Amino acid sequence: MRLVLNVLWLVLAGFWMAIGYVIAGIICCILIVTIPFGIASFRIAGYVLWPFGREAVEKPTAGAGSLIGNIIWVIVAGWWLALGHLTTSIALAITIIGLPFAWANLKLIPISLFPLGREIVPSDRAFGQRVPA
Repeated sequence: MRLVLNVLWLVLAGFWMAIGYVIAGIICCILIVTIPFGIASFRIAGYVLWPFGREAVEKPTAGAGSLIGNIIWVIVAGWWLALGHLTTSIALAITIIGLPFAWANLKLIPISLFPLGREIVPSDRAFGQRVPA
């Protein structure tokens, strides 16, 4: 089932949203200081291409650097990408078959706004990541 959802997602929304993340990543890598943002953007682009069966969880080692970086990211690129997810979800919600994909797009908005300090893990491992050791 995940394969079918991911293929439909790729055709309906994933490819176009991933292009947005790749463009943001290239721009961030051109500016030397923002290379960590570019790496995060490329990581999210892969997640946006094939999201079903994976989740974004917070890294336990994320600290103040991630917080400061996320604030800068929201100002520079995050709100544009979140707006793209919102627009795409509205377009997908018009059709009945697009409703689950619209919801998936809305679930991607938090990671588009705050990508630093998160990692992408398989869904079956995501629950174990949230439980403190």
